[in-house]
Amino acid sequence: MSETHGRGREETQEERADRQWAELLQELRVAQTGVQILFGFLLAVVFQSRFEDLGDIDRYIYVVTVMLGSATAATLIGPVSYHRLLTGRRMKPETVLWASRMTVLGLVLLFCTMCSALLLILRVALHNQMALWLVGGMALWFLACWFVFPVWAIARGRSGPRESDTPDRGSDTSDEGSGSPDRGSDAA
Repeated sequence: MSETHGRGREETQEERADRQWAELLQELRVAQTGVQILFGFLLAVVFQSRFEDLGDIDRYIYVVTVMLGSATAATLIGPVSYHRLLTGRRMKPETVLWASRMTVLGLVLLFCTMCSALLLILRVALHNQMALWLVGGMALWFLACWFVFPVWAIARGRSGPRESDTPDRGSDTSDEGSGSPDRGSDAA
């Protein structure tokens, strides 16, 4: 029995959950790789000879950055564990929902980790207040790319008929609306 979820896609709840899980896994692969590389570099910093030269504030920033990196890694790897422990229990839609929420939380933690790492690096490199300005500017850019632009796209998509925005859509409806809140990879 199929459910219609609006324009262009008919799928059962199980089919939808399977598709959303596959899409989420692709997103997680990108985020997990970046977090693991960043975290590995962070762990190695303490063993560098210049680490002893850091002042107290920079050491505190380093500790906060490592803790944020740990929390980020745990949160972005968490959906894999969640899925593995719930596989076979007929809970795929719930698994996708919680994994999606964990991924969003992981992105927020990644934002904090990146800003903290940038602050540490730029404080060591510049030794002045310019570091704060540069990190602030980059934080705004991260926020725009990761959160503001997607929210803007959602708001724009809800504001009116999509056909007026793209006059010649052709027959490309294979993944139509996969980013909208009621369908697609957004399970939250």
